[in-house]
Amino acid sequence: MEMVSAEAPINEETVERLPMLRVARGESRSIEDIVVRETPLTIFLNNQELVTLLCTPENLKYLAIGFLSSEGLINSKDEIERLVLDEEKGMVWVKTKGEKDFAQRLVFKRMITSGCGRSASFYSTIDATSYGEVKSQLKLRVNDVFTLVNKLQQRSPLYRATGGVHSAALCNRDDILIFSEDIGRHNAIDKIFGECLLKDIKTDDKIIITSGRISSEILLKAARRSIPIIISRSAPTSLAVKLAARLGVTTIGFVRGRRMNIYANSWRVHQEGGK
Repeated sequence: MEMVSAEAPINEETVERLPMLRVARGESRSIEDIVVRETPLTIFLNNQELVTLLCTPENLKYLAIGFLSSEGLINSKDEIERLVLDEEKGMVWVKTKGEKDFAQRLVFKRMITSGCGRSASFYSTIDATSYGEVKSQLKLRVNDVFTLVNKLQQRSPLYRATGGVHSAALCNRDDILIFSEDIGRHNAIDKIFGECLLKDIKTDDKIIITSGRISSEILLKAARRSIPIIISRSAPTSLAVKLAARLGVTTIGFVRGRRMNIYANSWRVHQEGGK
């Protein structure tokens, strides 16, 4: 698997240059600023309009497939018969083999989530009872955590230019393997999982790093893909921590400078020289 270039340029399709009035130190002047682009993406599953996501217009096929996978509607790329994206219309059509009808399954489970850049989710915390415990023996040194988070911070040209996106990365113990960014923290992670599903990339021996808070939805996305460790510069929620403890996911938050908080399954993180 190729490592991501740390100096990737900004995709011009993800930004707009807009006029603004800057006020500073009692003076004002008209300038042009770079603003992250926000666009709707409507997902159709087997000719049923499923959901509209508000997102950054990049890697939209990965986003659609990652969303469907995270919600438990698609489990492998072998289930996909056709995938068509119309970027101009902001629509993506996914057809599965066997013409499964998801309407009855979804109608009672639609809910507004705590996410940004997202309209709805179909997951339920009750679904977690059907998840298997993550058994991976993957372990990290404390310094590995600091190093990976630092690499994530240095990897986002779109954030540095606009300040308007979340970042996420799939990592091994040494480096970032897949990097993603979006106005929504859920979207950034779904783009990673969509790419993993379409490219047959294993995730049960990998790490997820996110710039956003670890909510229950984010934790369940990681658990569904058997991710053993999730790391954030931000905070987890109480429900996320309880689910992480139950599902065997090591959950690390507030990684800043040389400090971190380990909220669940701390046995996967050891000091230098440990095993």
